[in-house]
Amino acid sequence: MQVVYHLGAHCTDEDRLYRTLLKNKGELGRRGIITSGPGRYRRVLREAINTLRGETASKELQEDILAAVMDEDHAERLVFSNEQFVCAAQKVLAENRIYPQMGEKTAWLSRLFPDADTEFFVALRNPATFIPALFERTNEDDFAAFIAGVNPVDLRWSETLARMRTAAPGARIVTWCNEDSALIWPDILHSMAGLPPEERLDGELDFIGSLMVPEGIVRMESYLASHPVKTGFQRQRVTSAFLDKYALPEAIEEEINLPGWTVDLVDRMTAIYVEDCHRISQMDGIEMLTP
Repeated sequence: MQVVYHLGAHCTDEDRLYRTLLKNKGELGRRGIITSGPGRYRRVLREAINTLRGETASKELQEDILAAVMDEDHAERLVFSNEQFVCAAQKVLAENRIYPQMGEKTAWLSRLFPDADTEFFVALRNPATFIPALFERTNEDDFAAFIAGVNPVDLRWSETLARMRTAAPGARIVTWCNEDSALIWPDILHSMAGLPPEERLDGELDFIGSLMVPEGIVRMESYLASHPVKTGFQRQRVTSAFLDKYALPEAIEEEINLPGWTVDLVDRMTAIYVEDCHRISQMDGIEMLTP
């Protein structure tokens, strides 16, 4: 059995990936790929890992979890998604690191089904926009208090992923830049579901459509119907062309208005992020999805 944990990050896909997989629940289920509603598994998994705290789940507990999260008698691939698997938004930047609990929680999750092939999926986001988005998510009023103890230019996703790799050395770890999501959205979906890239999923263009004026997605769907793509690269070229022409301005531009968040700081953090993503693409044991 394969078990997939989509860990977020916070303020990236906002559950859109999992909602698309749920749209295909019936067809995926017939192929042994099980996706249940979040209310079915999130509390169950949270209580299990908090009870075990790193201990390996017994066969009896594994059977109890499976009975609670699925109706089917057997699963080839179980897919779970929860941006709170690691921590709440308020704790993401603790200890001047990105997800300091990532290593520990990755290890805990991998021990729920120790005999399964475990996979972890996590999106990256430029800290220059990630931190403001996290602040907004927490509904706090004082940005200085929220960012206290954090030096934004110190933050590195590569350090987070390295802790994941060490904590779960046998697991598959898949990552991508949130900034690339529109171009590689179907690739992310297919990778999470374990499907070949040429297969279509119901709703796989919903996210891309949300970034365009209505005319744009209608024209794109019509074009794809008459010009079926055969590779992920072809699909990305089509998506890029239609986004260039029909993208909503507010969907591709981010306005940041926070004390101390200067243009120079954003530019410096972005340059660090780009360099860090290149480093991640070279890391052993990390699979990075790119356009």
